[in-house]
Amino acid sequence: MIPIDFSGKVALVTGVGDSDSFAWYIAKTLQAAGATIVLAVHPRVMGIVESFLTRDADRPDRELPYTGGEFKPAKVLPCDASYDTMDDVPEDVKTDRRYAKLNADYSIGGMVDAAGKEFGGIDILIHSIAFSREITKSAKDTSRKGYMEALGISAYSYTSLLRAAEKYMADRPGGASAVGLTYLGGSRVVPYYGGGMSTAKAALQIDAAQLASNLGMKNIRVNLISAGPYASRAARSIRPGEMEKSIEYAALRSPLPRAITPQEVADATAYLCSPLASAVTGHTLYVDCGYNVMGV
Repeated sequence: MIPIDFSGKVALVTGVGDSDSFAWYIAKTLQAAGATIVLAVHPRVMGIVESFLTRDADRPDRELPYTGGEFKPAKVLPCDASYDTMDDVPEDVKTDRRYAKLNADYSIGGMVDAAGKEFGGIDILIHSIAFSREITKSAKDTSRKGYMEALGISAYSYTSLLRAAEKYMADRPGGASAVGLTYLGGSRVVPYYGGGMSTAKAALQIDAAQLASNLGMKNIRVNLISAGPYASRAARSIRPGEMEKSIEYAALRSPLPRAITPQEVADATAYLCSPLASAVTGHTLYVDCGYNVMGV
């Protein structure tokens, strides 16, 4: 039997915002393999995610792959990846009604502590967090504020998460695994992937290698998946009508001449988190039908 069995493992999945995101598919696949799932959700979309988890109309989206059954995370925790601790949260955010009603520590450190203490440790950590309010701007038109915000949320948050989670992931039975999501725009010029986002993905990629080196002695593996273009709700909202063109362009030029599916990204994530990848760390795995190897 091939050893992808996460029974008894705790998986902390960040960045779920709806039911067609990579994070959603990854969380479902990890649960199908036996993992206990904890979701970390931005405070502004907690209600949206909770509705996807409970509405009858969304039941088909909750069906687990391979095994059947229904996606049911053990816990949904709020987390704003802008803040390492609650001391970093400005007063206007603390008093925002969507934040104030949470009555919880929604910083990275607070969220990780809540998950690690309640579930007795963390075996798998998924980083699926990216944001730039200026993403449609070219690099030359990106403001310093927008650039730094994108870098902090989209890249530094991986470091912050693993720093907070290290004590809960260190020397777990069979080792622990962290997987983040990156994109080809971190190493190639992709039009309209600006606003500091391309720089953030480039930073994320070298950060993952550094983190793999820092944490390997604790038997924590750190990897990335570079997924091909995918028309999630978030991507479609950024450039209405344009994401579909990007998918078609890549599909026509890829060695496997088609678009990727979110399930393929989830399956690759399960592999990286499993004993099958026990010697794989500091690596970026491309799940893009081979598009990254093409020169034209």
